[in-house]
Amino acid sequence: MWSHQREPLSIYQRIPSKENSNHLDMEDDSALLQSSVDEESSNPPWRLSLPYVLVATISSFLFGYHLGVVNEPLESLSSDLGFSGDTLAEGLVVSTCLAGAFVGSLFSGWIADGLGRCRAFQLCALPMILGAFVSAKSKTLMGMLLGRLLVGTGMGLGPPVAALYVTEISPAFVRGTYGSFIQIATCLGLMGSLLVGIPVKEIAGWWRVCFLVSIIPATILCLSMSFCAESPHWLYKRGRITEAEAEFERLLGASHVKSAVAELSKSDRGDDSDSITISELLYGRHFRVVFIGSALFALQQLSGINAVFYFSSAVFRSAGVPSGLANVFIGVVNLSGSIVAMALMDKLGRRVLLLWSFFGMAMSMLLQVASASSYLKGSGALYLSVGGMLMFVLTFALGAGPVPCLLLPEIFPSRIRAKAMAVCMSVHWVINFFVGLLFLRLLELLGPSLLYSIFAAFCLLAVIFVKRNVMETKGKSLQEIEIALLSQI
Repeated sequence: MWSHQREPLSIYQRIPSKENSNHLDMEDDSALLQSSVDEESSNPPWRLSLPYVLVATISSFLFGYHLGVVNEPLESLSSDLGFSGDTLAEGLVVSTCLAGAFVGSLFSGWIADGLGRCRAFQLCALPMILGAFVSAKSKTLMGMLLGRLLVGTGMGLGPPVAALYVTEISPAFVRGTYGSFIQIATCLGLMGSLLVGIPVKEIAGWWRVCFLVSIIPATILCLSMSFCAESPHWLYKRGRITEAEAEFERLLGASHVKSAVAELSKSDRGDDSDSITISELLYGRHFRVVFIGSALFALQQLSGINAVFYFSSAVFRSAGVPSGLANVFIGVVNLSGSIVAMALMDKLGRRVLLLWSFFGMAMSMLLQVASASSYLKGSGALYLSVGGMLMFVLTFALGAGPVPCLLLPEIFPSRIRAKAMAVCMSVHWVINFFVGLLFLRLLELLGPSLLYSIFAAFCLLAVIFVKRNVMETKGKSLQEIEIALLSQI
């Protein structure tokens, strides 16, 4: 493995922009790398970084929980707060959270670069704690909307920081597996919100408990991050070399510190992430990778995944399955696919999973089109629709769901990583908002056959896009990936 890593490192040279970097020349770096070959003959122990990854994924659990927390209690809380039957008000309870998420994701890169990854997690947890408390204690619609806006801000900040942190602290050989924990935690959060919401129709005011429960994991996240390792990549970029070495020792073990710092010196030397502007991301030399990341998130949402989630209860009810049980089916399939993706991520690779995932989603959508056609009637069409929906969720969870959040921090150069993730996640939330807003209206205007055909076309477009633009990152260090991409600019 090491022989493959050294070759790209030796062909890419960058001129240091800091005066003190003159003390480190290429020959010194080569000698340092050569001296550490024996130490790197084995992979770093994965157990060292695992606890920090698990703490970071609490933010993803909270993300999933708050996405689903209003599904079951919406009828009850709307009755208690005096807007029962007002579909606009009910829609605002959901969409206000999305608006907050957009704001949070938009500023996540600057917060993560300015305060550090651990402090960003703590800042993510605070509005979730405050927002959940305000929502639980609200007595009016405005109080509920304020709480949902605060929670949404934390939701928007959490996922990009989690993707950054997990990518930067994970050893290369398990980075894909650890990255899959983010999607699994999101699925568990969604399922947790459904389970907590089960008594809502039997116990008056239980919806307030649903919000209060989320304060517990948010508090654990906030407190635990005080004891977690900071990202060595962030520390190195800030010039805190000694601290970066200490964190590498916590994450990789003492024998891997020198080689890890030597690799960082190849790509991070002289970088100043504070100087990155939006215009440089959108029009500068990094435009291509930012475009790839934004397009992946856009295609993920335009595939129709959220539309399927919105429409699933109605489809299952038509088949005689209660909506609560339907949500369990969807959640179990989503979780199962995410677990399989975790096992395959570092074996098959990100690109392969993306290609087959989007292709499988396209085929699943075509099953939905067939079930909605006039040629199939009765139970046959119904079972085909249910089967197509479950297959769609499964294939989504195998690649299109977990891969983008893992792949993008890998392909973004260290200098722009946090801010580029912020831009791409903002695109994700904007498309998510409009798909949710327009889906039912488009279903009325176009009918299910044409609408699902459009979703299938986007899935096939995603296959072509991934095949032409996405590189494989499996088993490569972040520095190798950065060097390979920058050489193409």
